[in-house]
Amino acid sequence: MKRIKIGDTYEIENYGKPYYIAEMNSSHNGSLEVAKEMINQAKEIGCSCAKFQSWTPNTLYSQSYYKENPISKRIVQKFSFSKEQLKEIARYCNEVGIDFTATPYSEEEVDFLVEECKVPFIKIASMEINNYPFLQYIGKKNIPIVLATGMADIDEIRKAVSSIEQTGNQKLCILHCVSVYPAPIEMINLRNVSMLQREFPDYVIGYSDHTIGSEAAMAAVALGAGVIEKHFTLDKTKIGMDNQMATEPNEMKEMIAECNRVYTIMGAETRIVSDLELEQRKKMRRSIVTANAMQEGHVITAQDLKAKRPGTGFPPEYAEKLIGCVMKHDIEEDMILKQEDVISQA
Repeated sequence: MKRIKIGDTYEIENYGKPYYIAEMNSSHNGSLEVAKEMINQAKEIGCSCAKFQSWTPNTLYSQSYYKENPISKRIVQKFSFSKEQLKEIARYCNEVGIDFTATPYSEEEVDFLVEECKVPFIKIASMEINNYPFLQYIGKKNIPIVLATGMADIDEIRKAVSSIEQTGNQKLCILHCVSVYPAPIEMINLRNVSMLQREFPDYVIGYSDHTIGSEAAMAAVALGAGVIEKHFTLDKTKIGMDNQMATEPNEMKEMIAECNRVYTIMGAETRIVSDLELEQRKKMRRSIVTANAMQEGHVITAQDLKAKRPGTGFPPEYAEKLIGCVMKHDIEEDMILKQEDVISQA
């Protein structure tokens, strides 16, 4: 399983410390100042990346759609940022010390994000999962890719991954995702994280969380998700596109803290007995004790031995070695046997 280098700071992998993406979506309501405050808050609470959208009215919907839904064009325009604004956001993220990226919706936007904004990775939206020419265009940039899989069946995911692989780009993270906003917990099927790990063992698997609360993200970390993405807002009471299901700073801070605790709890597969546990052995394990009083010269039998705390004498598994040994001196009942109490077998 590969690790993926994200910019100069982060390296992501399955079962690694999660990389947290704050999905800003449109919760900034088109305000550059709000976007900057969102970046400040995201950095302060421990997010790794502030992710925006780079859509425009021309790259998101067709004119046919706008003719039937004329208000939609004004809404998309209101919630979108210009290239210059996105470049300013990218510069501000760099100053604050948090990764910046955005989701592109056209080849021109891909070029802009890679060449002018110098993003550390490209996030591909779930809607593009079967847009193979677009996937290959991004793949040829040889930049790390985070691919969302909402609405896709497993064959579509396989085809999307294959399309990217054909470009020679293997710097890929695949996100389990359910594209419902918010997503009910009974729809999440989080074991898909494990399934995707088996299906694509060469790639990092993450989770894009559209649920309310932090339980799903925590469970994903327990399953080894290397990336956690969550919608972010300063105030979810405001009306906006998906803003009501987004997570406010205090909630996101707690989610990250809880996920990090889960990551620490999960630890490693290697069996490790700590120094503290080794000390506990002396207190909590049993030692061989005398089942009855014995005199000097007595040949020890199995009936002479029991095991009780503490574990400072012969361990119980040593009993067979003691059978047939000779007592050096008299000893009372219920006493811990020690090396100086016995001599080798008669």
